[in-house]
Amino acid sequence: MKRTILFFAAAVAAQPATAGEPAPLPGCAAAIAYSEANSGVALLILEDGEVRCRSADIATPQELWSGTKSLVGLMAAAAVQDGLLTLDERASETLAEWKGDAEKEQITLRQLLSMTGGQASTVGRPQGYLDSVKAPLAAAPGGKFQYGPAPMQVVGEIMRRKLVAKGEDGNPRHYIERRILMPLGVTVGDWRSGPDGAPLMPQGLVLAASEWAKIGEFVRGGGKLEGRPLVDEATFGEMFQGSQVNPAYGLTWWLPRSTPAVDIVTRSTDITSHAAELPADMVVAAGAGDQRLYIIPSLRLTIVRQAKLDIAALAAGKKGDWSDWRFLSLLLKPASE
Repeated sequence: MKRTILFFAAAVAAQPATAGEPAPLPGCAAAIAYSEANSGVALLILEDGEVRCRSADIATPQELWSGTKSLVGLMAAAAVQDGLLTLDERASETLAEWKGDAEKEQITLRQLLSMTGGQASTVGRPQGYLDSVKAPLAAAPGGKFQYGPAPMQVVGEIMRRKLVAKGEDGNPRHYIERRILMPLGVTVGDWRSGPDGAPLMPQGLVLAASEWAKIGEFVRGGGKLEGRPLVDEATFGEMFQGSQVNPAYGLTWWLPRSTPAVDIVTRSTDITSHAAELPADMVVAAGAGDQRLYIIPSLRLTIVRQAKLDIAALAAGKKGDWSDWRFLSLLLKPASE
């Protein structure tokens, strides 16, 4: 991991392979062309921690949008290691206002992280932490996958209260930076705040492709830094297990699995319909505008793709032509043929 982080300091511009640098992957040019034809602004592909494909600019910070959510999963794994929480504890143990509510008091942290806690919220329009806690449920806990910002904001409030109870800084962003990002050498471009002034948990993190890739390498390496677990190992493994109601979504990470879920967000990626043709161990952090962090341990690959988000088109419900399957096919097929 240390070698990988040091390598990033020099690898910040897209150039043809130089002496001593591995040649680009066979599908590199086609993958870059496809990405750029679909509003792509950055592409970085690492194989065993070494750059094998990169676009012209991998150093300009870009918003990850919902790619931020996957950091919340890692935060939870760190918090388990620190003894702050467990996945199957009831959120009402921390949120006293949920006690006495027959449904809310049953919600677990696992359900919040897997978007199965019953909260319905508008994608892209997060409320503050407390307003998210107060919001009514739209489904019974555990019975339906409902993608949106509210569960992540609720987790943010739970973390805030748990940290304060320990006499620590209650800002979840500061916890993530201290426990995960700083040890990995990740430089944060920005992290937007919500309407309550607290750091957004479902979106808002701004990273350059070179920095997001460091997180990908950490995940590809099994959640370890220099051979030691940086987060709880069992929880780390559970992040990549889907729920019964949506096998394609783990604890804040997308998975190539067939799924009965029919919500618009799950249907916005075609990794589910092509699950049988994709590496089974691939995991994906995904955000609006087709921001992607693909991690494929069996192929030793970490892939970062960033794009310009057309907010007007998103608000109008228009979907672009981006296909995860098409992109990955262009990139991976030449290497296997």
